[in-house]
Amino acid sequence: MARQALGRGLKALINTDEYDNQEVQEIRISAIAPNPYQPRKDFDQEKLNELAQSIKEHGVIQPLVVKKVGEGNYVLVAGERRFRASQLAGLDTVPVIVKNLDENQMIQWALVENLQREDLNPIEEAVAYQRLSQEFGLTQEEIAKVVGKSRPAVANTMRLLTLPQEIQDAVSRGTLSMGHARCLIGLSSGAQRQLFQKIITEKLSVRQTEEACEKLKNSSKNKKQPRKQAKIAKDPYILAAEEDLRQRFGTKVHIECKKTGKGKIQIDFYSSEELNRLLDLLGTGTGEVR
Repeated sequence: MARQALGRGLKALINTDEYDNQEVQEIRISAIAPNPYQPRKDFDQEKLNELAQSIKEHGVIQPLVVKKVGEGNYVLVAGERRFRASQLAGLDTVPVIVKNLDENQMIQWALVENLQREDLNPIEEAVAYQRLSQEFGLTQEEIAKVVGKSRPAVANTMRLLTLPQEIQDAVSRGTLSMGHARCLIGLSSGAQRQLFQKIITEKLSVRQTEEACEKLKNSSKNKKQPRKQAKIAKDPYILAAEEDLRQRFGTKVHIECKKTGKGKIQIDFYSSEELNRLLDLLGTGTGEVR
């Protein structure tokens, strides 16, 4: 069964109504420059070789999308894998559709094409979401609709960028799964690095990593508050209110209520971008927090 297209896709950002009816041209592959805004950094060489072999036998089935940048010169907009595989296959020309796009649209096409095809590793995906947010002002909700994922899924992916660089690199290489990485997000940077090494050397499962995270968090709490009495179970009404707020804000929310009726509500955030999103939801955003 063919996989259904994700989200609203490019049509949510750019008018592509004329795409299917636009004339396909054959142009020299040497006249096409790579897309400078390509978010994908890692390409599986074995899969590229397989695609190149297929192109040798059947040709390029789906045209590339390019932008004309001068007489006889073009820059790639969409179709990076097909472009690279066509070069490996030794093609002289490739089928293209020429689009008149500005710089912002070129970035959007490249980002959304990769996100929809699920061609990006989790860190590249997080960077793509961040660019859509920072460079084009899309909210996490809007990004989620474009790529066909839930807003919490987008938020959780973006939080990977708060991890130390060596852990991000491990996620990019696939030596650390996104499930493992998500467990580390709530820890201090020192604890993150400590548990990361333990995951790699002892080959911990995600479940074992979750348990190790809890032990580290509890150990940290006990050191900071050695005389603190055990927590009293929260009122079910307070727990329900916390869950409602978590659903609304898409992040952790804690409610503390004293016997006197006083208390406080704590809303967690993990980046300045997320703080701005929360301020907008609360209706108090007066400018961008950096």
